[in-house]
Amino acid sequence: MARRKKIYEGKAKILYEGPEPGTMVQYFKDDATAFNAEKKATIDGKGVLNNRLSEYFMKGLTQIGIPNHFIKRINMREQLIRSAEIIPLEVIVRNFAAGSLSKRLGMAEGTALPRPIVEFCLKDDALGDPLVSEEHIIAFGWANQQDLDDMIALALRVNDFMSGIMMAVGIKLVDFKIEIGRVWENDFHRLIVADEISPDSCRLWDIETGQKLDKDVFRRDLGNLADAYTEVARRLGVLPSNVTHTTKPTLIN
Repeated sequence: MARRKKIYEGKAKILYEGPEPGTMVQYFKDDATAFNAEKKATIDGKGVLNNRLSEYFMKGLTQIGIPNHFIKRINMREQLIRSAEIIPLEVIVRNFAAGSLSKRLGMAEGTALPRPIVEFCLKDDALGDPLVSEEHIIAFGWANQQDLDDMIALALRVNDFMSGIMMAVGIKLVDFKIEIGRVWENDFHRLIVADEISPDSCRLWDIETGQKLDKDVFRRDLGNLADAYTEVARRLGVLPSNVTHTTKPTLIN
């Protein structure tokens, strides 16, 4: 596809104008960032893996009736997606204590939570994406009560889907974050899952060993990030079982 007008560039992706009204092209970069972009690196092949993995998860959501922005994969690094008005919140679902939750509440990492907990952070890099309450969201007009209820319901449905898929391949879904957008139809809108679902936005631990298979590998200098992502893709059947990252794998259609 010919290169089109750039709409937005983030830390891990670039959005371009799509070929039809109401569409965009999402390009996955090889850049890795952590600690609000204080730590940066380029990881060869990361964008290719995240493109394919996000496609896999979004297609799965579509199959079970969870609306999302994915239309089709264009090539190894690009997807065609629906345009959406992104709600300026990160929606986080936690199944086990880890990361900032462990620090805030003094809980040991890996502690099972009594039920999935949904949290919200304001999308603002300058402020460090601060945790916000439902009261903040409604008071400042980021979403109304109906949208908030729908966002929570969507997030929990995604959690059920993702937890089951990961458990089946020996991976524990510790937590994840998604973004949600509004799609307008005349004067009415509906909410859809947007952005991406990939090891960049999930915490994934091997059930047997506790080995981390997500961006914490990069955050904590635990090994090769591309190898971790490749292992996730291999287990899910996105890659042949005999492939490692160093073999420059060809992704399966």
